[in-house]
Amino acid sequence: MTATTVHLVRHGEVHNPEKILYGRLPGYRLSERGEQMARLAAQHLEGHDIALVRASPLLRAQQTAAPIAASHGLKVSADQRLIESGNHFEGHRMGHGEARFSDPRNWRYFLNPFRPSWGEPYREQVTRVIAAVQQARAEAEGREAVLVLHQLPIWLTRRSAEGKSLVHDPRRRQCGLCSVTSLRFIGPHLSGVDYAEPAAALYAGAVDATGGKLT
Repeated sequence: MTATTVHLVRHGEVHNPEKILYGRLPGYRLSERGEQMARLAAQHLEGHDIALVRASPLLRAQQTAAPIAASHGLKVSADQRLIESGNHFEGHRMGHGEARFSDPRNWRYFLNPFRPSWGEPYREQVTRVIAAVQQARAEAEGREAVLVLHQLPIWLTRRSAEGKSLVHDPRRRQCGLCSVTSLRFIGPHLSGVDYAEPAAALYAGAVDATGGKLT
């Protein structure tokens, strides 16, 4: 059977001086360092036989996908299934104001780690991303495809692919900015998972979606 690889690329650092949990809000672009990260991800994939590049419709993902597509003479298409996970606290600063964990009004959003109660259920994220992965695999059969999306959907998809519980410690996610999680297939069947961090040298001082520093 034919070997095909689908690369799940996380977007680069976002310009977010207010440290907002931006989620699906429009208009959040890459920072200058994020643009550098995107170029490093593109360089990492230059020698690969990429047949298609798709991305979340959100600006930061589209910007990250652009240099990857350009290096292979391709265009970026948007796939709604690759969008960021939904979150009740979108638009707020985590740990501040209406998003404070110490506020009893918010406790109901943290009661169920399986759903989770503060946002889009884990299983729903996995279902939509796997559908996008399988479509890309079929269209790029015998070659490689790139999907650019967001940390939590990538991490959940990887855990599902590896047969692990979707419930996890967010501090232990292996999904850095502009990281590449590669799903290797033989025919329609997953044969392995690889992980690379081509932008790791730029991580010092980089920030994640909630404004927290990445290490």
